[in-house]
Amino acid sequence: MKDGRVFVPALLWSALALGLATTVHADNKAPKAPPQEKSNKIFAKKVVGKPADYAGSEECRDCHADQFKSFEEGPHHATLKNKDVSQQGCESCHGPAKAHVESGGEALDTLVRFKKLSAAEASAQCLDCHQGGEHTNFARSEHMKSNVGCVQCHSAHSPKVKAGLLIAAQPQLCYTCHLEAKAEFAKPFHHRVNEKLIGCNDCHNPHGGYLQRNLRTTAAQDQTCFTCHAEKAGPFVFEHAPVKTEGCVSCHTPHGSVNPRLLKRSNVNLLCLECHTFTVDSAAPAIPSFHNQAQKYQACTMCHTQIHGSNQSEVFFK
Repeated sequence: MKDGRVFVPALLWSALALGLATTVHADNKAPKAPPQEKSNKIFAKKVVGKPADYAGSEECRDCHADQFKSFEEGPHHATLKNKDVSQQGCESCHGPAKAHVESGGEALDTLVRFKKLSAAEASAQCLDCHQGGEHTNFARSEHMKSNVGCVQCHSAHSPKVKAGLLIAAQPQLCYTCHLEAKAEFAKPFHHRVNEKLIGCNDCHNPHGGYLQRNLRTTAAQDQTCFTCHAEKAGPFVFEHAPVKTEGCVSCHTPHGSVNPRLLKRSNVNLLCLECHTFTVDSAAPAIPSFHNQAQKYQACTMCHTQIHGSNQSEVFFK
């Protein structure tokens, strides 16, 4: 004790703290784990009843004539060929309907009503059949993470576009959410999506993938740009590093630009100088001091023509 104050050694403080923590844990038996965020993974299971619970799709026609007509004209009509009654027709999506039919439309408990389901639950019903090919990664897709499920883009009964059962045609369907892309495609230089020469899903897989922004890859697992611009892919003896490290977007804006060739900058030199500076810490080679910076030489690509890669010149001359 000194001046009325009590000094406790540091080791004693540690022991007291450990004893207090042990007492608290002993009283509660075990510390509670922090609550986990709700996962976006698709977990719902398809509703399956006994064979006697199914009425057959023909029973749906009398009350749901419009939906049944659309069903007959659409690809889901092929499900009537399935031998398993739980995988046939209307009931393959909506579940066993015999109780619903016999009650005159009153009993709804056994039916799957998509309007009552969450995006993940509704998508689970679709993925019970559509679980391969392009749909393999839908559970981890950016759309599913944003709570956008199958029925937000597709309609089994009233599609505006029969191919894919879409509720609207591309790119207008995509523009419903992606307004920033709509603005970019309206710029003077753009990929011709609005002109219907290419579509959004030529570069993106809306059902998900392994790359950011649901981007597709080429057969060689390269950037999707090389699907059309194959001459830029190489391999080259002398490669321009940004093409391999950062990709095409290091110099180009993929949707649209106010600059020719979809470049990020209006002046080619300004774009090159973002990497090729005279700073000591720059990883890219600096521009040699003997370069003439007069106005008529203000395009690096006048000499460095093979800027995507070259088989003859390490400085990308012809």
